[in-house]
Amino acid sequence: MDKPILALNNVSIIQDDKQVLTEVNIEINSGEFVYIIGRTGSGKTSLIKSLYADLKLNGGTGSVVDVELKNLEDNKIPLLRRKLGIVFQDFKLLSDRSVAENLKFVLKATGWNDESKINSRIIEVLEKVHIEKLINKFTSQLSGGEQQKVAIARALLNNPKLIIADEPTGNLDPKTSIEVMEILMELNKKGNTILMATHDFILIDKFPNRTYICESGKIVEIDIRNKNINTIYK
Repeated sequence: MDKPILALNNVSIIQDDKQVLTEVNIEINSGEFVYIIGRTGSGKTSLIKSLYADLKLNGGTGSVVDVELKNLEDNKIPLLRRKLGIVFQDFKLLSDRSVAENLKFVLKATGWNDESKINSRIIEVLEKVHIEKLINKFTSQLSGGEQQKVAIARALLNNPKLIIADEPTGNLDPKTSIEVMEILMELNKKGNTILMATHDFILIDKFPNRTYICESGKIVEIDIRNKNINTIYK
């Protein structure tokens, strides 16, 4: 059997000198789509941050895309992040640049030099999220949903082994949220492994997948169909 894309074993996570999560055990295999759910402040984002080494593991062992997280040296963190595609709730785009320039900035920063290959890759990822016609638009001119699609395209640039999406629909209206989820599901069907943190029960119900819940400082796998929504969300 292939090694899991993500494996956390008896991990504890601390943020601001406070233990947020303890005894975390998660395993995700290549090609899966997995949700992390829970109330605001339950530890979802802290968990996500630990996966791209923004927070250190405290106890236990963990690996992501074949990189050991425990005692990961600072100079090895960029290598880890190049193997990941990260999608944030607030997009984190450069508003004074076009869509193409946003994507070119990332490619240049990760070692791409051939202009022909750069331009070809940009068009390729924009086609995957169905916004190739927006290539020359400034991101400040785009709707929230369009900006998030650019952010997803950016996450795809270096063929990541794992896409991590932290509340990717949190700033979007319900209709646009479904459009973004349909793109993520399409990418998953084509082989991309996706871990998504969310508190949107409607999306989870519409697009069911394997689910973990952050609750009382622990993370456990659940069958969302048998979970009372009022015990999860504010």
